[in-house]
Amino acid sequence: MAMTPEELQILQRIETQLTTMPFYVVEYVRSKKRAGLSPDTLLQYLYRYQHFFQWLQREGLATSPDLASIPYTLLAEMKKQDMELYIEYLREETIPYEKDTTKKRGHAIVNLSIHALKSLFNYLTKETETEDGESYFYRNVMSKIVLHTKKETASRRAQKISSVILNEQEIHEFLHFVEHDYEATLTNGISKQRFSRNKERDLAILSLFLGSGIRLGETARILTKKVNLKKQLIDIKRKGAKEDTVGVMDQAMGHLKSYLSIRESRYKASNEVPFLFVTLYGGAARPLSRRSIENLVNKYTAAFAQGEGMSPHKLRHSFAADFIRNGGNIVLLRDQLGHSNIETTSLYTNLSNKDNQQVLSRMEKNRTKRLNSHMDLNN
Repeated sequence: MAMTPEELQILQRIETQLTTMPFYVVEYVRSKKRAGLSPDTLLQYLYRYQHFFQWLQREGLATSPDLASIPYTLLAEMKKQDMELYIEYLREETIPYEKDTTKKRGHAIVNLSIHALKSLFNYLTKETETEDGESYFYRNVMSKIVLHTKKETASRRAQKISSVILNEQEIHEFLHFVEHDYEATLTNGISKQRFSRNKERDLAILSLFLGSGIRLGETARILTKKVNLKKQLIDIKRKGAKEDTVGVMDQAMGHLKSYLSIRESRYKASNEVPFLFVTLYGGAARPLSRRSIENLVNKYTAAFAQGEGMSPHKLRHSFAADFIRNGGNIVLLRDQLGHSNIETTSLYTNLSNKDNQQVLSRMEKNRTKRLNSHMDLNN
């Protein structure tokens, strides 16, 4: 299986982290890798476990000389109050920030830590097995910890997303801007030269996000041989290493064709570089990293908006909203986006505020008519 340098680096970081972890965490990671859990997620979980074990040592709950020596029996004996104290510490701990300043952890990171610990404790109490065929222990203190999420209606979440995505007209204007007007905003000769070299590639990436709704990681991992220009389909690898095929809109496929026509000559990209999107580094082609794709999306959207840029995920939202606006049903959208739960997809049914406004306008007109009719009768 072809892997990007970025993916290899993540796997290397996982192995480095595992050298400091207890054997049962190593077993957990190996098990979850086999089950298809994302290496990105596993690495983030390992960082959270390291922080938790260090806290156990600092609080005197663990007396082991190093993290690797902390026994699972200690986790079996943890009390609910201990875990609540740790979660409180996560929320209150000050973290060094820019220019000698500090900050507190965000809600998302605290929840990530809780998710990580829940997953580990669930594994230790349900999926492990000793020589006697028993789990390492059965008392799962993390099952008593309630994960609090912000309460929002689907409509409210949709409104927050709709305020930061491109509508149908803006999608057209944005792609036209990149293709015809962006270069005029550049004043530096090197910047113009770089844009000229990468124009077809960058336009293909932007158009693909807006013409298929695929994720950032999926885009970075596309293999050239998996692009079917004739049928306008691309084979991709979803979360959990699931193979899938997505349809691509005409305009996006046209931009892909333009990019493929210059890919080999401009980036020296032979078959030795299987990934679709590449960059020229040290005179040779290299896969374009997720960070680079994220940066170029931000750069072009910021120039278009003359303000703050957007993320690839916002372009994915833009595609999804436009799909629903144009009559696509929720099941088709679920498959196109690769959601495992249709409840996630249902969010987009609330994104088309235009329909909602039209209904409200009709209601207003009808009420006004009734009011005027009533007044005429009374007169």
